[in-house]
Amino acid sequence: MRNYFLRLYTRSSNDYYIKLSKYLDNADKKFIVTANPEAFQLAKIDDELDAILSNEENDVLPDGIAIVKAAKRYGIKVEERITGIDTTIKLLELMNNKKKTLFLFGSKKEALDSLLEVIKRDYPCIKVLGAIDGYVEDKDEAFESILKTNPDVCLVAMGIPLQEKLIARHIDNAQKGIFIGVGGTFDVLSGMKKRAPKIFIKLNLEWLYRIAKEPSRLKRFYNNNIKFMLDVYREKK
Repeated sequence: MRNYFLRLYTRSSNDYYIKLSKYLDNADKKFIVTANPEAFQLAKIDDELDAILSNEENDVLPDGIAIVKAAKRYGIKVEERITGIDTTIKLLELMNNKKKTLFLFGSKKEALDSLLEVIKRDYPCIKVLGAIDGYVEDKDEAFESILKTNPDVCLVAMGIPLQEKLIARHIDNAQKGIFIGVGGTFDVLSGMKKRAPKIFIKLNLEWLYRIAKEPSRLKRFYNNNIKFMLDVYREKK
């Protein structure tokens, strides 16, 4: 698992946001992976996800305090966690300032429609080229149609590992653009779900808030986060 930690972005979120700004200015093509413990756990048994995390051309962000703490066990100092939702918000701000184009792919239609209204209201200078919900039958065909619009940014909200695999299969056909899998971010930004209060975010306890709100998440948390930390400690005894 150590190889995945070697791929992590280790500097501050502000430093990374400067990189994002440059990507947009230069019309670069970039695949951003927001890596949480689930991503690392799945990659151990999933060759496609393993290849994505191992690809040096991709940016791998430490999305979760467990990733930051585990990296320390391997002697890798990560300054701070950089969450997918915070990265998405920063991207929207940068795009609005630079008058860039956006395509949205994923989530339920209700969340997608609400998010489009939020973007129209809060980021009026972003040109939205289109939006497709995550329940379309042929997602690969849909992704190819997205590439034809040549967006500056494409946000894909389908959860790990589906969103990452979908991007990986098609990004070579893109002329430019930032492609990032954002999981449940559309639900939060659209107002369909509430993000944890600031005190939980500050104390790195968003996971606890989510479990309290949705107890069904407890099993998933155990299978990914708890087992992840146990694997790290066993590997680094």
